[in-house]
Amino acid sequence: MDMQTSPHEFEKQINEKGWVVWENALDQAFTRELRKDCLRWIEVCKGYQIRNGVNDSGDGTAHHCLGAGDSIDRFIDMHLFHLYISRFFGDEPYICNSLTPIGGFPGQTTYVHKLHRDVRTLIPGYPLKLNMLVMCDDFTQENGTLVLSGSHNRPDMPSDEEFERLHERIMGPAGSVVLFNSTLWHKGAHIPGTRPRVALTVGYGRAYLKPAMDYARMLGEEYGKTLSPLTRQVLGYNSRVPVSLDEWYRPADERLYHANQG
Repeated sequence: MDMQTSPHEFEKQINEKGWVVWENALDQAFTRELRKDCLRWIEVCKGYQIRNGVNDSGDGTAHHCLGAGDSIDRFIDMHLFHLYISRFFGDEPYICNSLTPIGGFPGQTTYVHKLHRDVRTLIPGYPLKLNMLVMCDDFTQENGTLVLSGSHNRPDMPSDEEFERLHERIMGPAGSVVLFNSTLWHKGAHIPGTRPRVALTVGYGRAYLKPAMDYARMLGEEYGKTLSPLTRQVLGYNSRVPVSLDEWYRPADERLYHANQG
């Protein structure tokens, strides 16, 4: 697809296959900047993982990497796919649920290489979460993420035999973007060669669902004041949970949880 694709065309394909690719959605200079910032954040989060005893060498991923004023912040603020994401959620408010740079280091095996789906609750006809994957390197027949098309509507996990027989590869040149239903069964590829295959993944969910990180509180109100209304919505500033009676008893225009959030 291209950026002129109608929301209706997108809806039809994602309902049937569970995933949609836009090739060359980002220019190459910005894609290289994203790649650099993803790898930098992976090093930052590696320090947290080792220091807090999660592992002894990092796992090649990073989580919730916002607030540095870098290309990742700028990408989130672009809202290039807002029309499609909004359509996926029935044109109701949505928020960022997670944000994870993936290093794709050759020879490394992590949790992303297991067959999985990214949301466990399946309500037919009522999607709860949508995944975005930004390709910071070329995704090819050798290193593209593996997906089982159409599996987003089935409650059971495919057998290894079925998945190996019927899976497809998500492919595209660096700068391409894929959106896929978070109930789609998929797994990461093992990367050949010596160069990391970097990607930025973003999860979006309905505004009333608890995100993996409270971005509004992590980033703070001063940061929030610099954001556009749509970015405030996407980063959860309109669906915060009060933690005191003083926060609860506010005029309507100052409430932390807005009335239209579901």
